[in-house]
Amino acid sequence: MEMLLFGVWALLALISSSGATEGLFEVSVWPDQALVKFGQSLMVNCSTTCPDPGPSGIDTFLKKTQVGKGPQWKEFLLEDVTEDSILQCFFSCSGIQKDTSLGIVVYQPPEQVILELLPMWVALDEVFTVKCHVPRVAPLENLTLTLLQGNQELHRKNFMSVAVASQRAEVTISVRAQREDHRCNFSCHAELDLSSHGGGLFQSSSASKVLQIFEFSQHPQIWVSPLLEVGTAETASCEMARVFPAKEVVFQMFLGDQALSPFLSWEGDTAWANATVRAMETGDQELSCLASLGPMEQTTREPVHVYSFPPPVLEIEEPYPLAGTDTNVTCAGHVLTSPTPTLRLQGAPDNPAPGEPAWLLLTTREEDDGRNFSCEASLEVQGQQLIKTTTVQLHVLYKPRLEESSCPGNQTWMEGMEQMLVCVPEGNPTPSLVCTWKGMMFDLEVPQKATQNHTGTYCCTATNQLGSVSKDIALIVQGLDVGFGSTIFIIIIVALGVGVITIALYLNYQPCKRERRKLPYRQKEKNKDNKNLKKFHVGFYPAQCSVPAVEVRFFHEIGLIG
Repeated sequence: MEMLLFGVWALLALISSSGATEGLFEVSVWPDQALVKFGQSLMVNCSTTCPDPGPSGIDTFLKKTQVGKGPQWKEFLLEDVTEDSILQCFFSCSGIQKDTSLGIVVYQPPEQVILELLPMWVALDEVFTVKCHVPRVAPLENLTLTLLQGNQELHRKNFMSVAVASQRAEVTISVRAQREDHRCNFSCHAELDLSSHGGGLFQSSSASKVLQIFEFSQHPQIWVSPLLEVGTAETASCEMARVFPAKEVVFQMFLGDQALSPFLSWEGDTAWANATVRAMETGDQELSCLASLGPMEQTTREPVHVYSFPPPVLEIEEPYPLAGTDTNVTCAGHVLTSPTPTLRLQGAPDNPAPGEPAWLLLTTREEDDGRNFSCEASLEVQGQQLIKTTTVQLHVLYKPRLEESSCPGNQTWMEGMEQMLVCVPEGNPTPSLVCTWKGMMFDLEVPQKATQNHTGTYCCTATNQLGSVSKDIALIVQGLDVGFGSTIFIIIIVALGVGVITIALYLNYQPCKRERRKLPYRQKEKNKDNKNLKKFHVGFYPAQCSVPAVEVRFFHEIGLIG
């Protein structure tokens, strides 16, 4: 009986103990927060406090593999986690099941940040768009995108309030283009803050984009002569006004199909290009200028006419004729000139008929040596009269001459002075000159200190290929005589005397002038009458002044006073 009562008590105690366990066991999961990078794996451990658990495991749509277990725990590997999910971990104990959940958050750092400028070249005062987007980033609600112009923040956007999973991670703003925006750098900065999920801060930035602002509203203008001579270099210019930025304008210039090499310049809002034009074919052609800036370009064309007009041909039949011989001078148009020019030969009696050369028959004289002949050709091109002139010099050959004007027969030297014998021969070819004195050669190029010994007759001979001529030159050396010296002495004495008198008159006149200022008006009138009596043709003395005796004697000597 006692045994029966003990068995019942034990059973009741067991039942009571079992009920207590069922109410006390717990189920837990590790980690308590799951932050998984997109596509990676996660290890999950489920455990319980039940001493003898029953069926247990995890519920998830993710691929799972049990990798370990114990009496009160199980460990699972979740592979290729690509989206957020909630995992259920459960255990049963004495027929009672409990579970706990684990939220799995999948993240993708902003590894690629893309900035777009639409368009990259924007006309002044036009609107352009700045757009930034991140192709793959999660979770979106933890993302912040910031648009920057240089280091200045333009716009900031976060996605904390975004509830729709398909919402794209992008931000777009519109801006009106200003000049100061030209060549500014635009960029986008992305931040993914996972601190609320137990993670860190991920940052990334886009590549910078440069904005180009332009003003390009006018056509280029061309400055070039409407007439171009074949083979001759001319300058052509192409200009763009009211353009920004002027220094970035690109010019291309062409003459027909021939590309030119322009030299570019700019100042303010004006840009221009200068190019050398050298046309090689005659006829009507076209000079074109293409100016471009970013996506814009403008072309201007200007017609030009290319002509051929070489200088006329001037020929002297014998360029070095002898004096007294006949020679023909002919003026003709160049064969490459088209149409035929009008010709005029200087000195020709008549103008030639159209298409005919002009000519002149000349009997040469010595005076014609060095004479210039000119041949003028005129041509009308596109209504404009053009003139070309060719000049040729005639060289007449003649024998030497010793003219009196350039080689005087009588010459005078002053004794003691540096002197040279003057004799310049004439003739063509230029003759050589040799002078002899007392049977010896005399150096004509070295100055001589004149003495009486140089007096005499010099024989000078001029020679060229056509002959020679001689001339005697009588040279006199004149010395300084006594009479000449006395004359100079008298002149000096007279000049000194006049200077002394002038100074004395001035010194005597000053006190008299001061005295007169003290006299009454009537007294001054009286003095004026007295002064008139004292005048003579070399000057006068005031009434109060006396003439020095020395000065009176000097006036008697030179005959100024009787």
